[in-house]
Amino acid sequence: MLPGRTEHPRYETLRQVTATASVVLADNPGQMTLDGTNTWLLRGVDSESVIVVDPGPEDARHLSRIAENGPVALILLTHRHSDHTEGARRLAELTQAPIRALDPSLTHGGEALSDGEVISAAGLEIRVMTTPGHTSDSLSFVMEDAVLTGDTILGRGTTVIDHPDGTIADYLASLRRLIELPDGMAVLPGHGPELADVVVVAKQYLVHREQRLDQVRGALRTLGADASARQVVEHVYADVDESLWPVAEWSVEAQLTYLRRP
Repeated sequence: MLPGRTEHPRYETLRQVTATASVVLADNPGQMTLDGTNTWLLRGVDSESVIVVDPGPEDARHLSRIAENGPVALILLTHRHSDHTEGARRLAELTQAPIRALDPSLTHGGEALSDGEVISAAGLEIRVMTTPGHTSDSLSFVMEDAVLTGDTILGRGTTVIDHPDGTIADYLASLRRLIELPDGMAVLPGHGPELADVVVVAKQYLVHREQRLDQVRGALRTLGADASARQVVEHVYADVDESLWPVAEWSVEAQLTYLRRP
């Protein structure tokens, strides 16, 4: 973890994480959102304006807390899930800032983003990196000393593949792209605490995914090639609380699709 991270941060409190990135944690904890959604505020050292990444839920208190932190130059979305995007249109109304995302249907007052594009705003230059897998439209935003990963890399735990929109093949390729970034870049995730080194974490994620795929291959050898996702979950995740099996089944569906591809 980076310096300054608390055990459980206070909701709706601006917290400085790096020289150019602060976070406001939305009060929407849950199984899929961990402590809640991290809304990131990015600002160059001498800039009055700010870039907002993932406004989070349409919650008046949360959006007001974001909007009060200076003129909003731009709203960026890492992917389509509502816990990241629901409040974007309302924040745009409050601040008159354009919304940009990979998916044109999510944009408002601005163009869709593209891989490799460099965004210049709020005294910063931010490179857009497509990192599909969690969803087909997932993006990461690369700064000088940090990368905002949305749900591609989380602050703790592992990412669910939103099958069939997200795929294991895309996700593995995205992790390999992140591994190619410079050492020592902080991870600023969509949920959970910030992490110190994207290369280290992406390598750990890649190893974990490959181990899970090996476990599923082993299950298919035992259960038969046509085993269902539920059967595989009961075999591979026998030591996991059954309340988590529906989420595990979702991931196994994606793994089976990957392993059974032509």
